[in-house]
Amino acid sequence: MSHLLIEGLQVAYGPAGKPGKPAPLAVHGLDLAVPPGQLISLLGPSGCGKTTTMRAIAGLLKPTGGRITLAGQDITRLPAHQRDIGLVFQSYALFPHLNVFDNVAFGLRLRKVEANALRQRTQQALASVGLADFAGRLPAQLSGGQQQRVALARALVIRPRLLLLDEPLSNLDARLRVEMRAELRRLQRESGITMLYVTHDQDEALGLSDRIVVMREGRVEQDAAPATVYHQPASPFVASFMGYENLFERTKLPVPMDLPAHVTHVAWRAVAVAVLAPEQGALAGTVVSRSYAGERLEFWVRTAGGDVRGVAPADGTPWQEGDGVALHFDLQRAALIGAPPGAASR
Repeated sequence: MSHLLIEGLQVAYGPAGKPGKPAPLAVHGLDLAVPPGQLISLLGPSGCGKTTTMRAIAGLLKPTGGRITLAGQDITRLPAHQRDIGLVFQSYALFPHLNVFDNVAFGLRLRKVEANALRQRTQQALASVGLADFAGRLPAQLSGGQQQRVALARALVIRPRLLLLDEPLSNLDARLRVEMRAELRRLQRESGITMLYVTHDQDEALGLSDRIVVMREGRVEQDAAPATVYHQPASPFVASFMGYENLFERTKLPVPMDLPAHVTHVAWRAVAVAVLAPEQGALAGTVVSRSYAGERLEFWVRTAGGDVRGVAPADGTPWQEGDGVALHFDLQRAALIGAPPGAASR
């Protein structure tokens, strides 16, 4: 049974333009089912409709069509404050004049929770995010990661039926993002709360999610487990967005392949394309650019069929811009793209 069920959701860009002409849609008939206790990521580039979808679920935007059901209750037209949904935004939105304890307790005070219960729940929430000793500090006395933990505690303390997170880690540096990603996953597992996580970061979605919903121009492009989205992208768009730098139409493959009839495109990540000496590979080309990436060098190589991105070990790789090289494509690591016959389209 779905905890959150979205059926045919449509959300328009602002009011209608000319009389009788509807406003363009930011979200087009989106369907989504979220089981209880799972963390689902809405993933896609800016402008794909993921934040608009989240804001419609929260009650901050009014849908122009469709239905939203939470825990069996139709909340499509319910005011935001009656939906029992927690929100964590990119900007932490903490009250600068309140200390950490009062920031976290704010929602409980609005709900008129009894004083002893309020104190106990607030302390438990702070302990769950590792900030039990920071209750008396002001937000300005905290690091960015600590402020984000306060925002999480504030959202969790009200025990919402659903927690929505909109790019919550984008303001943190790379190391803190990784740490907070692990912290989020731990909190989600321990609390059992259902979470919908909005991000444009593929690594975040892969590392956090039970399922990833890739969006494009207000529509769902793929809805699957992280490993499936990573290894079996459903479309050329998903392949490109998930880091397959080398994407070829079936009729323009760089190497011979025996493909099932339904396959329309084949893609390789750069790490699956080896740059070799001219006589060692299947496809000849000329180095256009090279860049250092730690243990390997990454190359753009111009071939008769277009530019290809490949790699070679950093130690002892002599090729410079303008040199002739050859490319070897690892056929076992190719992504075959194209819906099988009879597969339901999303």
